[in-house]
Amino acid sequence: MKCTSCKTGDLERTFIDGLFEAKTCTHCGGNWILVEHYVAWKERNPNHEFDVDQDFTISETSTAMLCPVSGIIMRKLKIGDDSSHRVDYSAAVGGVWLDSGEWELLKKKGLAGSLNNILTAVWQRNIQLNTTHKNLSEVYKNKFGDENYQKVKAFREWLIEQPNKTDLKAYINAEDPYSAIK
Repeated sequence: MKCTSCKTGDLERTFIDGLFEAKTCTHCGGNWILVEHYVAWKERNPNHEFDVDQDFTISETSTAMLCPVSGIIMRKLKIGDDSSHRVDYSAAVGGVWLDSGEWELLKKKGLAGSLNNILTAVWQRNIQLNTTHKNLSEVYKNKFGDENYQKVKAFREWLIEQPNKTDLKAYINAEDPYSAIK
C-alpha cells in the first residue's frame, strides 16, 4: 500500500514504540493506525506510562488527505485547544494518519493514552468550547481592560451564587433603583 501523505513510500507493518500495530511509511515516516489495534492494546495496558522523546521533528500535512484503504477524504481533527496540530481520521475505516513526529507530540502533551478520545465528537466539541472561551476572554480583556475584567469576572461569579440574583441584576440594571416611576 502506498503512503497517503508523500505518495512515494510504501506503508509497511510496524509497531508504534513496539506497543501496537501500525503501518509506517518507508519514505516520510508517517503512521497509519487502525483504532481497533490501538484500543485493543490500550485495554490490555491501561496503566502504561509513555516515554517522552526529547528531540523530535514534527511534520504536518495541511492539505486534505485520502484514506489509504477507502480512498475517501479523511477529517482533520484537532488534538487540543493549545495546539494547531491535527490528525487525519478516516471514519469509514476507523484509521488515523499521524504525520512524522505527531505520535511524539501526542506523548509530549500527555495525549498518547487518549488517541481514541481525540477522535470523538465530545473531545472536538470541548476543544471548540475552550477556544471560544479563550477568544471571548481576550475580547473582554481588550474591551474592559485586564484589571476591570478580573473585577467584573469575580463579581459575576459571586452574583451567580446568590439565591436572589434576579433581584440583584434588576437593581444593578435600573437607571435609578430607588425610583418607582420611569
